[in-house]
Amino acid sequence: MTDGDHRPRAAAVFDAIGAAYEQAFAGSEPHRASLAWLLGRLEPGSRVLDVGSGTGRPTAQTLAGAGHDVLGIDCSPVMVGLAARQVPGASFRCADIREERLADGSFDAICVYFALLQMSRDEQSALVRRLARALRPGGHMVLATVPLDVEDVEAVFMGQPVRVTSFAAEDFTAMVSAAGLRVLRQDEALFTPAHPDAVPEPQLFLYCRRDGAAG
Repeated sequence: MTDGDHRPRAAAVFDAIGAAYEQAFAGSEPHRASLAWLLGRLEPGSRVLDVGSGTGRPTAQTLAGAGHDVLGIDCSPVMVGLAARQVPGASFRCADIREERLADGSFDAICVYFALLQMSRDEQSALVRRLARALRPGGHMVLATVPLDVEDVEAVFMGQPVRVTSFAAEDFTAMVSAAGLRVLRQDEALFTPAHPDAVPEPQLFLYCRRDGAAG
């Protein structure tokens, strides 16, 4: 979905939210636990793609700090600017991930934390399939979403109007599996962001691997 200047609507939302997003979600233990799981499976100097990289913290910062080659892609120029300043050890690109050319097998790991929620279900499914192909055989992917059975509903997120689409937990897991990923583990949590307008939100974290010979 795009706005009048053909940018993704999410870009305007996250331009407005900026650094407040990091502050609101800094206390997420499930997010940090999923990064620890991923770090335990990466070879030294692995190439990692962070989809919807936001301010760069904690994801890109944690991975780059462990010596990995991290590329963050985000549609918000404000977020990309923050990330580049905060995490100089990683690379960041301002782009719409739906339009990025991703070579098959070009990443050892991919992170997708809550980056799908302003895309249609068809767009989410198509993107996860492309991301699965961009992962090398034997590589790992962590995805997180808000598992609700909603489609193009109006909502307010941290003071910004948004339109949200998601899947129920079992349908999201089935979509990820159909994309060619093996779901090794799934964690569900209830998290309240540190923001005056926040309410508790369900979260689903999927820990996945692309099967096949590593190489």
